[in-house]
Amino acid sequence: MQRPATDANTNTDINANAATPSGMAAARPGLLARIKRSPCLFPLAGLIAVGLVMIATTENFFSVDNFLNIARQVSINAIIAVGMTCAILSGGIDLCVGAVMALAGTLMAGMMVAGLPPYAAIALGLGVGLLFGLFNGFFVAYAGMPPIIVTLATMGIARGLALIYTGGYPIDGLPEMFAFFGRGTVFGVQTPVVIMLLVFVLAYLLLDHTPVGRYIYAIGGNEEATRLSGVRVARYKLLVYALSGFTCALAGLVLSSRLMSGQPNAGVAFEMDAIAAVVMGGTSISGGRGSIVGTLIGALMLGVLNNGLNMMGVSPYVQNIIKGLIILFAIYISRERKRRR
Repeated sequence: MQRPATDANTNTDINANAATPSGMAAARPGLLARIKRSPCLFPLAGLIAVGLVMIATTENFFSVDNFLNIARQVSINAIIAVGMTCAILSGGIDLCVGAVMALAGTLMAGMMVAGLPPYAAIALGLGVGLLFGLFNGFFVAYAGMPPIIVTLATMGIARGLALIYTGGYPIDGLPEMFAFFGRGTVFGVQTPVVIMLLVFVLAYLLLDHTPVGRYIYAIGGNEEATRLSGVRVARYKLLVYALSGFTCALAGLVLSSRLMSGQPNAGVAFEMDAIAAVVMGGTSISGGRGSIVGTLIGALMLGVLNNGLNMMGVSPYVQNIIKGLIILFAIYISRERKRRR
């Protein structure tokens, strides 16, 4: 005679209760276990390792002035990488970041030279970046086109518009007050670094402490399941690319202010640096897992690496090879960790 199914269920419940005293829920994992599971652990270890190597192999690396220089150099790539993180977390990618940055920067410069008030020109440039992000988001989210194709096409469009607008020449003669965003300081801290930190804090709050952030992670983890749960996936994909376009324009503001000119050829290959910062920061290239804090660590690691290699006199061409190998290695590590889980 078979045992009733209810007996099996009862036994299961009893065993489950026996596993935790007084039938209480299992205790949360300890601090050490949470640290081990953190996606920031390996990036932080990598940053420390790279820093120690550079300290040991270069003379002037370990100095306050050099660290401040690294932070300033990192700021533009880190700002772009925030938008790239959102795109990759959602299961997509944005390859037009450098071109949109150049277009926004040249428009700001051109409008100021034409007589538009600086803050109005800045608002215009930021708005153009946002529009390009919405353009990408529409074709990805509502037309169902692959992000890599859409943003590759947009790269050509934005770069072409920047070159047509400027005739291929830089735009100079910007007002002195515009230099504040790239060369100024706020309470002794360089303005680009302040802008970078503000962007990261806002992105952290969005991704880790709002339902919008949870939906972005969920879409990257399993888009179909997220859609079936009632989430308007297309709306959040549109938001992701809008954010990416806006951060590109913000980076264009910082770069144009630093150079005090609009450069139509700026931002070439910046998408590689942004992707490198994101994947080096522990974000899965397939989406759904990662951390905005990890992206900041990844951007700093890339900045430390570039700075140290420049001090060693390593050719920029060799540096590109090294960055490409690092991206491959970071993606491999990410896939291996995912497979083991």
